[in-house]
Amino acid sequence: MEDKATVLVTGGTGFVARQVILQLLQKGYRVRTTVRNLASTTELKKTLIDQGVAAIDHLSFAVAELTTDDNWQKVMEGCRYVLSVASPVFFEKPKNEQEAIRPAVEGILRILKFAKRAGVQRVVMTSNFGAVGFTQTDKSRETTESDWTDTTAKGLSVYEKSKTLAESAAWDFIRSEGGGLEFVTINAVAIWGPTLDAHISGSFHLLKNLLYGSMKAIPDIALNVIDVRDVADLHIRAMLSPEAKGQRFIASADGQISLPEIAALLKKERPGVSGLVATRRLPTWILRLGALFNDQAKEALLFIRMNRNVSNQKARTVLGWHPIASQKDTLLASVDSMAKYNLINAK
Repeated sequence: MEDKATVLVTGGTGFVARQVILQLLQKGYRVRTTVRNLASTTELKKTLIDQGVAAIDHLSFAVAELTTDDNWQKVMEGCRYVLSVASPVFFEKPKNEQEAIRPAVEGILRILKFAKRAGVQRVVMTSNFGAVGFTQTDKSRETTESDWTDTTAKGLSVYEKSKTLAESAAWDFIRSEGGGLEFVTINAVAIWGPTLDAHISGSFHLLKNLLYGSMKAIPDIALNVIDVRDVADLHIRAMLSPEAKGQRFIASADGQISLPEIAALLKKERPGVSGLVATRRLPTWILRLGALFNDQAKEALLFIRMNRNVSNQKARTVLGWHPIASQKDTLLASVDSMAKYNLINAK
């Protein structure tokens, strides 16, 4: 047990980072995490204590942002591992794609540069399935870590493009000037699951849209899903496994589930909050027609064409990992968490 190792987790107040920090503390690690503002740390400490963390003094905070070099050298000092979980966020589609792409690319390169300078052993990057399989349309085979998303594809969102280009830039850095710095990526599909408190991620907006009846008809789009606890577990396994060095790992539960199947699951298993969930399906031809004029329809059409036969075998084989939650269990736990923390009021 490396109980004296210090692990840096970037973006400590995020949905995934909270779970990563919880599991690291439970395993005896000392954790340093970056935040934009120290005022947010009180809530996070309370959440972790409520989750049964006794050694809260093993957690420390530092202010650092991905958009500037300020404080990163000091933040990295004494850390054996860096889990680069944070990424620049944007809530509206930027007028210029570079407004999203540049911060994502520069952010991970900044992490790698200062990690190398500080003598960090390994950086694990929270990448995204968007960097792997969003343009893999051959449904006769599985999508694996050897696939890369084509950033020139029509319908690819700025977010997925930024994640792909950021990960690609990171691997280029490791090959050209990484030296002895080890690097691993976790390429997660849609992340849901039980929340530690009222803080949720952007993925939950899809469930809110379903529960609030914002979708009057449900498009026949398949998704891959993973529980946030599994994502955190994968980060820690990738941090420690010698065989993980220089590898990408898809983080996904087994199989796939469509939006109509999710809607049916919610109505059957959580009828108290799913009265507004639509039952009518949206014909795919409408999306094809809409894609001629509408960017949102183009993105939806890309989702339909995408191969969702996704392999998680590499994580199982190399890391000895297996998902603790099925896709259905993960989705229901997400809805239960939203209800518990009064984040939904649908009927």
